[in-house]
Amino acid sequence: MGRSELLWTGTALGFLLFVPGILGWGKEGHYAVCKIAEGYLTEDALTAVKTLLPESAGGDFAAICSWPDEIRHNFHWRWSSALHYVDTPDFSCNYKYCRDCHDSAGHKDICVTGAINNYTMQLSSSYQEANLKLQYNLTEALMFLSHFIGDVHQPLHVGFTEDKGGNTIIVRWYRRKTNLHHVWDDMIIDSALKTFYGSDLEIMIQSIQRNITDGWSTDLALWENCSDNDTVCPDPYASESISLACKFAYRNATPGTTLGDDYFLSRLPIVEKRLAQGGIRLAATLNRVFTSQMKIAQA
Repeated sequence: MGRSELLWTGTALGFLLFVPGILGWGKEGHYAVCKIAEGYLTEDALTAVKTLLPESAGGDFAAICSWPDEIRHNFHWRWSSALHYVDTPDFSCNYKYCRDCHDSAGHKDICVTGAINNYTMQLSSSYQEANLKLQYNLTEALMFLSHFIGDVHQPLHVGFTEDKGGNTIIVRWYRRKTNLHHVWDDMIIDSALKTFYGSDLEIMIQSIQRNITDGWSTDLALWENCSDNDTVCPDPYASESISLACKFAYRNATPGTTLGDDYFLSRLPIVEKRLAQGGIRLAATLNRVFTSQMKIAQA
């Protein structure tokens, strides 16, 4: 599939770190994924992550996780827009890397799962071979990887081609006109914050963390695991997302529909679980990346 050959690079961190833009999961969602992940990093992985953070992050890992959304519409970064999602054929509720991972021009490996493979490769290979550290921008690789693992867990980032993952499905979220993709990126989380969490994102994150400990604890090993001892495995995450998109996101959300309490209350548990899975899997990936570094150092 050409995964190890992808060599995307970028430039200009600095002031671009906080340029506003259209957000993926939403800034709150990406912050939650990375804040959850931080709690499951090994000591060595956390040290490595902190070393790679740009100064503008102020030592806060979660602060950098929306960066790829914030710069994607800047001229110098437009190439990255196709890396935030992967589309499946219309009404096909399954994902296949070889069929689906390409951009609109047909270039292979240009999609969110291809990006996750690529940036994981950049981080892990650079820590295995010191001479590669100059070939890749590892700070950017960390920021892209952390963001894209969040993105692939948002069900409509693995949506149908024709409606662009729900972007062209115009609905109302209560009284507000919007599109279905935006509902899943932002509005379910925003409504949950106002309705259940006193508009406090940290309280929402704490609630999700309690669910991980108390409700989903028996699932953690399965969430963290990659088959064949792979460092990262985004394909199953994408398969989960398109399945959830068909069962929950697209269902009862045709153009012109008003989505209210029934939709919100039945979909919120899906959103919170995907945030949790994204955080756990991001941590597991970074732990594997930086554990390999330790093994080499000890050899």
